[in-house]
Amino acid sequence: MIEKMKFLNISGPKDDIDRVVDQYLSKYDIHLENALSELKTVHNLRPFTENNPYRAEYQRATELASGFAEKEQVQPSPSMDASQAAEVIHRLDLVLEKLSAQKDELAQKLKSAQDSLDKVRPFVGLDYDVSRILHFKYVKFRFGRISREYYDKFFSFVYDTIDTILFPCHEDEDYVWILYFVPERLANKVDTIYASMHFEQFFLPDEYVGTPQEACDKLQSEISGYQSQITRLDQEIAEALNQEKTELLSAYARLSVFTRNFDIRKMAACTCNDEHTFYILCGWMAEKDADRLQGELARDDETFCIVENDHTNLLNGPPTKMKNPWIFRPFEMFIKMYGLPAYNELDPTVLIGITYSFLFGFMFGDAGQGLCLLAGGLLLYKAKKWDLAAIISCCGFFSTIFGFLFGSVFGFENIIEPLWLRPAEAMTNLPFIGRLNTVFVVAVALGMMIILITMILNIVNAFRAHQSAEVWFDTNGAAGFVFYASLVVTILLFMTGHTLPAAVVLAVMFLVPLLLIFFKEPLTAVLEKKAAKLEGGPGMFVVQGFFELFEVLLSYFSNTLSFVRVGAFAVSHAAMMEVVLMLAGAEAGNPNWVVIVLGNLFVCGMEGLIVGIQVLRLEYYELFSRFYRGSGRAFKPYGKTVQ
Repeated sequence: MIEKMKFLNISGPKDDIDRVVDQYLSKYDIHLENALSELKTVHNLRPFTENNPYRAEYQRATELASGFAEKEQVQPSPSMDASQAAEVIHRLDLVLEKLSAQKDELAQKLKSAQDSLDKVRPFVGLDYDVSRILHFKYVKFRFGRISREYYDKFFSFVYDTIDTILFPCHEDEDYVWILYFVPERLANKVDTIYASMHFEQFFLPDEYVGTPQEACDKLQSEISGYQSQITRLDQEIAEALNQEKTELLSAYARLSVFTRNFDIRKMAACTCNDEHTFYILCGWMAEKDADRLQGELARDDETFCIVENDHTNLLNGPPTKMKNPWIFRPFEMFIKMYGLPAYNELDPTVLIGITYSFLFGFMFGDAGQGLCLLAGGLLLYKAKKWDLAAIISCCGFFSTIFGFLFGSVFGFENIIEPLWLRPAEAMTNLPFIGRLNTVFVVAVALGMMIILITMILNIVNAFRAHQSAEVWFDTNGAAGFVFYASLVVTILLFMTGHTLPAAVVLAVMFLVPLLLIFFKEPLTAVLEKKAAKLEGGPGMFVVQGFFELFEVLLSYFSNTLSFVRVGAFAVSHAAMMEVVLMLAGAEAGNPNWVVIVLGNLFVCGMEGLIVGIQVLRLEYYELFSRFYRGSGRAFKPYGKTVQ
């Protein structure tokens, strides 16, 4: 079902828009349209140009409340206005700002100490006071590192030939950290030699006391102290937030409402009347909500609400809001995958819910596996609220019913007697055809009935859309329905041995609809009082019409036979389970239950998936293609109801 919509124009003093949105519109679902583009006949319209005054406080509130998982579930207090909500954020922000400033200062000290530790740590092997080295006057020193490859070459070929003293301090697989001394007068020459050995110099700041090991111990102690203080400040920040948690979350929820309500201006327009400026909001609401809102606004002296009954002057037609019984609601997922129905189009949710579940059960008839699908889908839906899980549960219900009709329980066909027939065994004698599996015959008959139903739905949809040609002359319209229904009745009478109607009657029932389909274009022109245009002349029209009519007849035949797959899967399911039982040795009377369980799981998963896809293919190509357009646009409420 598609809810009936009403188009509302709401206007009032420009400064009063926030009150109206908060007091009235926030309680309802309204699909807003852009007033500037929708109300073209209104003069002197201009957009709002105000900046959102709640944006900064809302963003800060979002940051402060980010640590609370329940922030989205908190209901805002209607008694808290915007200034009160902002005051809560400002008060808490002042407390946290002081603690955050202390934390930032400690973080800087921690970073500085960590940097110093990283610089001196590679030289812990040096057992000498670093501060004394840093104050040498007549001897130059260099801290740094050299790759192990060049270090070995340096000691083998260079070290004994130059005036320098080298102390290795630390080493790993790739580098050796060293300190070397050189007389001041030879510093440039020796530095050049070290540079040729790819020596990388490090500069230590004059802030260390004692040996590198003592300096590292002192820095490590300072770092631990800073980390402890930062942890304490984090706890104080968390405690401050927890103490104000209730008011913080309430303020966050309230500011989110005010921010969203203010942003409604993007869809509104302003207009001047004498010395006053008014806002205009327009949008779609469900009929019952629109009536309630109109009743409330009628008692508000500052606000005016007008319902637009003539939708032909509107730029955009009504959006689609589906409302189906709870048992069919999960099947809306398939409708949305194909495309939402237009506002004046039939909602096929109930049809697809019934036919999809019924065809699935027919193709996958097994009482045991059906119960597993029913229970598993239901539990998964309860836990995760997945629409697909609910669909699986519905399909499992019909699979269970057909399992009893076919006498199949987990593939065993000797436990219960079938209430109807066994798919692999039941045969029917048909004239000119001979013996044919009964489920194939039933599947084709079922397909014929479904095709006739979709033709009726197409006539209704075309009538609603005022498409006369589609109503009378389309292959899925009245002409196609009469032809196909006559064909179905004729086949049914012939197959059951009844007398066929007179030849004249058959000629009228078959030829007249085909002629109407053949002459669809000129007849449509006559019906719409337009001049008929035959592109390419009468000869080309006849040739083109002949092949199009041949294609129509071929499509009737192929679409009907497409439902044979329903019976084929019913038979194949029985055959697959027979193979599983053979592999388990069930015929010998001592079955391997592990094989039976695994086989049932495999068949249930693989065949269930294939059958689900095949049924969806039938729905889309054999049903929807005949009557359903899916050209609607979704009803998108500006904001969900907040009570």
